[in-house]
Amino acid sequence: MEINGETKILAVIGDPIAHSLSPQMHNANIKSLGINYAYLAFNVKEKNIKDVIRGAKSLKIRGLNVTIPHKINIIKYLDEIDPLAEKIGAVNTIKFEYNSNGSIAKGYNTDATGAVRALKEKTALKNKNVLILGAGGAARAIAFGLCFEDIESITILNRNLDKAIDLAGDITSKTEYNGQFDTFENINKYLKDTDIIVHTTPNGMYPNNNDKPLVYAQQMNPNMVIFDIVYNPLETTILKEADKIGAVKVSGIKMFLYQGAEAFKIWTTMDADTDAMEDIILKSLRKDE
Repeated sequence: MEINGETKILAVIGDPIAHSLSPQMHNANIKSLGINYAYLAFNVKEKNIKDVIRGAKSLKIRGLNVTIPHKINIIKYLDEIDPLAEKIGAVNTIKFEYNSNGSIAKGYNTDATGAVRALKEKTALKNKNVLILGAGGAARAIAFGLCFEDIESITILNRNLDKAIDLAGDITSKTEYNGQFDTFENINKYLKDTDIIVHTTPNGMYPNNNDKPLVYAQQMNPNMVIFDIVYNPLETTILKEADKIGAVKVSGIKMFLYQGAEAFKIWTTMDADTDAMEDIILKSLRKDE
């Protein structure tokens, strides 16, 4: 990959950002496609977020990914926002367009489409009862993404009940679904009717690989689909429990991969080489094991 005066810049912003695999993933795709782009990572403190859009426009940056903790706060500085991202209330992808009249920064949320695509590879979604563990930004994106898929029901469980109530309330007010809510302590009440469990909390994430899972094998059944959005380690504690009972597993790598591919298409209108992207993700994670 040769950097020159014609190279178009893409990047991810967050704090912290050193751990991100987005640069490896996107640059592998760029190399595979043979296009004159480069993908960087910028550590941006929350106090400086107000300057990001103006600075990116000045530098003619073509696209940004946005990660923790900026997905919500960045919205107020955008010129436009995609309807799905507006419903979710969070943006993880920004496209910049430049013309003789100026520039436009438009926000999108590809976490939702990435998660839905990952699930659809393993199961049909129609008429399924979905249990989401967690009520943060990722849970919010996935919940709204699933509400476009003709599921049967959606329930939010969280340690902090107020956050579960907030997300369930937004689902109820913004979609045709009546969002249900509760705390983790009452999980057994919902598991009997659950078809898909989506785990969105940091439980079991590196370096806390040996955290006790929020759901054990004896609480699952073989017909369940268990989706953990955590992708480091490759085999999380909840996925190991799913293995014991023969439940269908969906790795967080797939969501990470597909949200990146969707972002790339928004920026460039081109289809990403997802094989090249997945290969470098797996190599990077296995190297760290």
